[in-house]
Amino acid sequence: MATPAYLIVESSITDPVAFQRYMAMAPEVVKAFGGEYLVRGGRMHVLEGDWTPPRLTVLRYPDFETARAMYDSPAYVAARALRHGATACFNMVLVEGVDAPV
Repeated sequence: MATPAYLIVESSITDPVAFQRYMAMAPEVVKAFGGEYLVRGGRMHVLEGDWTPPRLTVLRYPDFETARAMYDSPAYVAARALRHGATACFNMVLVEGVDAPV
């Protein structure tokens, strides 16, 4: 069984109309690579530390390589172009999960 991977995104949307164009395309690409949204904005409360991201998104993929292939795919490159100028920040990290039974 493959070890899942997670994309964690911190963003601050400044142009909701432009960002909606990105969101009209990105979920289809995510799904095509076996990804699923676990968190997409929503309520947040900082429990420790001083990191206060404006918005968080977390996605799960079957494995690290598949998530990386999605990011580099022509379809996601096109989606990223739609996002250009729609956010004040957009930080994304890919992290491998633990190899443990669900």
